[in-house]
Amino acid sequence: MSGHSKWSSIKHKKGAADAKRGKLFSKLSRAIIVAAKEGGGDPGNNLALQNAIEKARSYSMPKDNIDRAIAKGSGADADGSSFDTVVYEGYGPEGIAVLVEALTDNRNRTASEVRHAFSKFGGSLGATGAVAWQFERRGVVVVTGGDEDELFLAAADAGAEDVSADGDSFEVTSAPEHLSAVRQAIEAAGFTIQSAELAMVPKTTVAVEDESTARTVLRLIEALEDDDDVQEVYANFDIPEAVLEAVAG
Repeated sequence: MSGHSKWSSIKHKKGAADAKRGKLFSKLSRAIIVAAKEGGGDPGNNLALQNAIEKARSYSMPKDNIDRAIAKGSGADADGSSFDTVVYEGYGPEGIAVLVEALTDNRNRTASEVRHAFSKFGGSLGATGAVAWQFERRGVVVVTGGDEDELFLAAADAGAEDVSADGDSFEVTSAPEHLSAVRQAIEAAGFTIQSAELAMVPKTTVAVEDESTARTVLRLIEALEDDDDVQEVYANFDIPEAVLEAVAG
């Protein structure tokens, strides 16, 4: 896994049980609402909604919360809200590329807060298209434990393209349209899934080996992720595991 994938894995382990669960569930609900609003409330006919639900489940979001979000987005709930999807592109320390996906009901507020986070931690916002070309949308399933060869065989039959290892975890990648099938195949084979979601995966990475710089990079990512309107933050940094553990621990 790249440094950013390792960081995402660390966050997932912490995020499912930490004090920010309420904020996390709010963001997951917002993604479900938007997916249901744009494609209807039936996950069987709405891949975006299906993926949003699977991500919510991977963070142990209660079924009632999921059902309420679907109802709001599909119009079954009169209190449904309206959000716009906005993507910001920018640069962090060492020139790392950063993509920020947000769902907001106030574009001016969100743009101001995102710009402030970049500026505070040595980064800068770029124009549309500045860094997006450095990423590609992929299905990503993180699996804990098991045998790598058995995992690859189970996932490959469902459309997985690659399996990479990091300690006792594995990251399985696929084309976006195969994410659901890959997840189901992995579950059916008896593996434990930590997370399953669509992600923007960097085509190349930038090594960040200095501990001080690595700490600043992670503070930038955390500041962006802590914003209520921000759904996802992707970056192409690669911090060596020893450095990552030192600054994240």
